[in-house]
Amino acid sequence: MAIYTITLKNCAFYARHGAFEQEASLGQRFFVDVELDVEADEALETDDVDKTVHYGLVYEIVEKIVTGSRRNLIEALANDIAKALCAWSPLIRRADITVRKPSVPIAGILDYAQVRVQHVA
Repeated sequence: MAIYTITLKNCAFYARHGAFEQEASLGQRFFVDVELDVEADEALETDDVDKTVHYGLVYEIVEKIVTGSRRNLIEALANDIAKALCAWSPLIRRADITVRKPSVPIAGILDYAQVRVQHVA
């Protein structure tokens, strides 16, 4: 059995995640990286799009979760995404999700806070 990896980098969304009230009311940008290990099945040999994981649909699932729910922790958000993707397609063997939050409400200078969650199906 062959495994290949699908990667979506820097998917950007506006949402209201965070532990503080101003994060819930104002919202901010979030960036998500998705890395999926996919069971090849017949896709690599047959070149049949129906035998693989459609990454346009992957993006739509991520968007729905990021913009359609609210979490205090970006760790929980990343976990929601990973679990949903593995549940959605039996071809996905591992989902590695990174969520970046550039507008971190802390007293310090930094580019972003980031978490990474891995879910194995």
